[in-house]
Amino acid sequence: MRYLPLTDQDRSSMLDSIGAGTVDDLFRDVPADLLLKDRIDGLPTHKGELEVERLFADYAGRNTPAGDAAFFLGAGAYRHHVPATVDYIIQRGEFLTSYTPYQPEVSQGTLQYLFEFQTQVALLTGMDVANASMYDGATACAEAVLMANRLTRRSRAVMSGGLHPHYAETTRTLARFIGFDLVECPPDPENVEDLADRIDDKTSCVVVQTPDLFGHPSDLTALAEACHAKGALLIVAVTEVMSLGLLTPPGDMGADIVVAEGQSIGNSLNFGGPHVGLFATRQKFVRQMPGRLCGQATDAEGNRGFVLTLSTREQHIRREKATSNICTNSGLCALAFTVHLSLLGEAGLLKLAELNHARTIQLVDRLAELKGVKVLNRGFFNEVTVRLPKPAAGIVDSLAKRRVLAGVPVSRFYPDRAELSGDLLVTVTEMTTDADMDALIDGLKEELQ
Repeated sequence: MRYLPLTDQDRSSMLDSIGAGTVDDLFRDVPADLLLKDRIDGLPTHKGELEVERLFADYAGRNTPAGDAAFFLGAGAYRHHVPATVDYIIQRGEFLTSYTPYQPEVSQGTLQYLFEFQTQVALLTGMDVANASMYDGATACAEAVLMANRLTRRSRAVMSGGLHPHYAETTRTLARFIGFDLVECPPDPENVEDLADRIDDKTSCVVVQTPDLFGHPSDLTALAEACHAKGALLIVAVTEVMSLGLLTPPGDMGADIVVAEGQSIGNSLNFGGPHVGLFATRQKFVRQMPGRLCGQATDAEGNRGFVLTLSTREQHIRREKATSNICTNSGLCALAFTVHLSLLGEAGLLKLAELNHARTIQLVDRLAELKGVKVLNRGFFNEVTVRLPKPAAGIVDSLAKRRVLAGVPVSRFYPDRAELSGDLLVTVTEMTTDADMDALIDGLKEELQ
């Protein structure tokens, strides 16, 4: 809670400076019919500081912290270990600046880590060039569709049924206001959809996720060829970036644009955000890529330095003429990503990814032996979909009372699809212990009796 040391005299002085008589004058342009006439029912009146602290402590006590339970949640946000070294390094003075990460006056430390960040993202995704980050994976996905529309001069995007619903919803919001067509495929928990049949001469791009929402990794080579044969681009979304330590990079499968959520490396769950969006593409498309690029240069005295190299048209011109309206990046989260990945190195990332996969195999083998439980995945990285004979949401709620966060019910994303009510997304990471797995298996046995 912040302490605001303003006196009535301070407020009067500020109001006098701008020609306002009262604080209410600041809101006089709000239409009268939109103003509250009375207090909102159910909200308490003002309270003292100690009372507020107790009230919110009570609210917080109703949550189950990730570290206090057996944890199998994923579906776009993953619980991985973040070494203490990361928090120490990101607070070093070399990375502090009073400027936003996009201003030319930005510090050399910030420019250097953004340069390193871009290099890491390009290597992970198998692409030529990456930008200095975006808000999160969902906004990066929506921006990728806009970029594909500009490059192809078309306005029809096809979205896979395996794409995370939040990514689809963000793109849908832009489509609604900017005006382009979306073809949204139905949810595909068993990975049987054929996207190639949905591409026509008006299609700007196909958006597909791997591993998808349901945990299926895919070889996208044939789909990329089908897109290119029709003049469309392939956009690949990755919600679990840790998987790129083990799986074939999307760029090696023919992707034209790769977007990803980078939270898994260096960043905690953070109650759902802030996270960091990754964005990479081919060199030939770089001038239509949103965001900005930092580059390496040599100054007049021959010293190595870093500069802002390229920026798309953003806030400098009218909004409707801008290449992108995302005018900043996730600087601190990107720094944490870069620090953690630098500490891991290529060998460390591979080892960590292998550990995630091995632990998941261990749990999947046990889940497959449970009576009435069907594992839908033929392949997976660290997340699978299991089909239960009862509604998954009820079982998850019941197990949560026993300190087992069993996973994410698919019905949370698709409440109107009764055929998916028994499907449960289960994630395993290096944080998952044998005791956690025992608790989940024992809990499911009792709930399914």
